[in-house]
Amino acid sequence: MAKQDYYETLGVTRDADDAAIKSAFRKLAKEYHPDRNPDDDKAEHRFKEVNEAYEVLKDQQKRAAYNQFGHAAFEGGGGPHGFSGDFSASMSDIFDDLFGEFMGGRGGRGGPRTMRERGNDLRYNLEISLREAYDGKSAQIRVPSSIACETCSGSGTKPGTSPTACRTCGGGGKVRASQGFFTIERTCPACQGAGEMIDDPCADCQGAGRITKERTLSVTIPAGVEDGTRIRLANEGEAGLRGGPSGDLYIFLSIAPHEFFQRDGADIFCLVPIAMTTAALGGHIEVPTVEGGRSRVKIPDGSQTGKQFRLKSKGMPVMRSKTTGDMYIQVEVETPKNLTRKQKDILKEFDKASSEKTNPDSSGFFSRVKEFFEGTGE
Repeated sequence: MAKQDYYETLGVTRDADDAAIKSAFRKLAKEYHPDRNPDDDKAEHRFKEVNEAYEVLKDQQKRAAYNQFGHAAFEGGGGPHGFSGDFSASMSDIFDDLFGEFMGGRGGRGGPRTMRERGNDLRYNLEISLREAYDGKSAQIRVPSSIACETCSGSGTKPGTSPTACRTCGGGGKVRASQGFFTIERTCPACQGAGEMIDDPCADCQGAGRITKERTLSVTIPAGVEDGTRIRLANEGEAGLRGGPSGDLYIFLSIAPHEFFQRDGADIFCLVPIAMTTAALGGHIEVPTVEGGRSRVKIPDGSQTGKQFRLKSKGMPVMRSKTTGDMYIQVEVETPKNLTRKQKDILKEFDKASSEKTNPDSSGFFSRVKEFFEGTGE
């Protein structure tokens, strides 16, 4: 029976580029792989055809010869039949996909793992005041974490001894196992890929190469930090396992609520209650500012609740910038309470003397309400 055209085998056109050929091969090889189709002779045969076609079409010289002479270019020996000498190379692109599902990781590339693994990153939550966020500060924090064992210098071995080659893998860090048609390399389960074992562990760290201890660290908080700002201290996290590099320490800042101020980015807002008489007659008020000072604000007569006054450059500094936000004073007119009889009499006289001019908003509103009811016939 005549052999099927290699392009038809992979389901690609003759002008397909390398990426399309590779993608078609990966898809078909995974579909017909014997481990996914046990005891299926047709799938096994199809798998061999797909591999044979890819062996030729992935190589520019072989592909050119095939395009000119067809299958005859490889007859008489040296052709890519079945599981050729280059089979493992052609399968390298899908090896991880196929066996990652069974092995829980990438094949055998990159050499054995090392037991000298990087330490974990640590998180530290630090609350500061709004004033401290305004000024910036240098803070001292105490962090419990793992540090390199001083007794064994992080090696995990008893002083005066050294690790020995792993007896399971012979120091290679990997063991071989048969899987279908393949011999697969796996990380050695005894030494976890390190290739060595510790027969005499350090008594202080029990072979881990690190111990838990509380450390005091200094951290510089720049002026203008916002709630949620993250500061990274490189290599100040957990010590690595058996001499591995340390992780990082991440400090997450939160800003405590302030008694007077609310913050929006670099701007500061302050809600200030004022007396009815001040709002009506006008006057001056003194308000605190975020840096600890005071500002005098003029209140014009007839001010209403919600009116804002801007104090330029009295807000928060922008971190690592010369820009400063503004401060906004928003007044809230307070209605008098607990009036004496005399005060009530004075207000009654004031009410009698009032007109639409003195209360334009309320007078206008109720005039519109009256017109509304009259228009509905109620």
